[in-house]
Amino acid sequence: MNVKGRIERLRALLTEKVVDAVLVTKEENVHYFSGFRGDSTALLVTHERLLLVTDSRYTEQASTEASLYEIVEQRDGLYRKVAELAVEAGVVALGYEGAALVCDQYEKLKEMLGEISFDTSLALDALRQVKDADEIALIRRACTIADEGFAHIIRYIQPGMTELEVAAELEHYMRTLGSERPAFQTIIASGVRGSLPHGVASDKVIARGELVTMDFGAVCAGYHSDITRTICVGRADARQREIYDAVLSAQMRALAALRPGVTGIEVDRIARDSLAEKNFEQYFGHGLGHSLGLEIHEEPRLSKAGKHIMQPNMLITDEPGVYIPGWGGIRIEDTVLITADGSEPLTCAPKEFIEICT
Repeated sequence: MNVKGRIERLRALLTEKVVDAVLVTKEENVHYFSGFRGDSTALLVTHERLLLVTDSRYTEQASTEASLYEIVEQRDGLYRKVAELAVEAGVVALGYEGAALVCDQYEKLKEMLGEISFDTSLALDALRQVKDADEIALIRRACTIADEGFAHIIRYIQPGMTELEVAAELEHYMRTLGSERPAFQTIIASGVRGSLPHGVASDKVIARGELVTMDFGAVCAGYHSDITRTICVGRADARQREIYDAVLSAQMRALAALRPGVTGIEVDRIARDSLAEKNFEQYFGHGLGHSLGLEIHEEPRLSKAGKHIMQPNMLITDEPGVYIPGWGGIRIEDTVLITADGSEPLTCAPKEFIEICT
């Protein structure tokens, strides 16, 4: 983990925004800029000092995981100690994470800081958009676990099982391969429930001939993967095949367009235009994709508002879908790495239409 390089970029942002220090409170950013994995912790980063403030539950862990930082144990409140340290360090202007610090915390801390300016919000998540080699390796591993999970679950799933049974087996199997936890609440949406893009697993029984959309992921050292495959438990009919082919075509066209220099708007439009050729665009309501890493949903996005330009070593999902109320739905998704001259899917599970016939 190249924490030194990350700190250098963070300090460059301090110079750019004309602040003496930054308070890092979002758990994922505490991890990113220090190496420490835990809650109830804050970083105070100045141009001269690196301070990690936590309580007695985490001081030993922090001293091992965040070796570049001075570990400060607080006993009377996290933000009270941060304020004391900021005064001690001679901070005049302190930046903060506006997207992470809730209003009550901000107001209390501003009062504690006294004469220290606390008016500059910094978008630290943006510093995580381009992944380094260590991050990509962890995401690649999480994708491999998800692929192996899919290979297992299509051997396991049968008519008569509930969606919850399938989700439990899938999550358990990925745990045996090294996943820390599910990347998010596993989506298993069968039959008419397939029209719910976020139809998390329920007690519905899967019937023969139904489509089953499975959206899931693994987590390795805090880094996420994300994959969706839709299968048929039984023999598929002509309508199911028609819509599956339309979604797969949209997904593959978008994948072919992913490369450095394109915007999220452009790639999203390619998928929508592909679905429009088969008169299915009106059934695709969400954005085409999102980045991921320490969080399952990060910037940049592939969407109608996705103005970010793709850069090498960004991660993005490619996940078009068709959702028809009363009928069901189909989604196909891969986690994709933007390379120097194109893109590489990191999830490689089969995408041909699979029928589970026993």
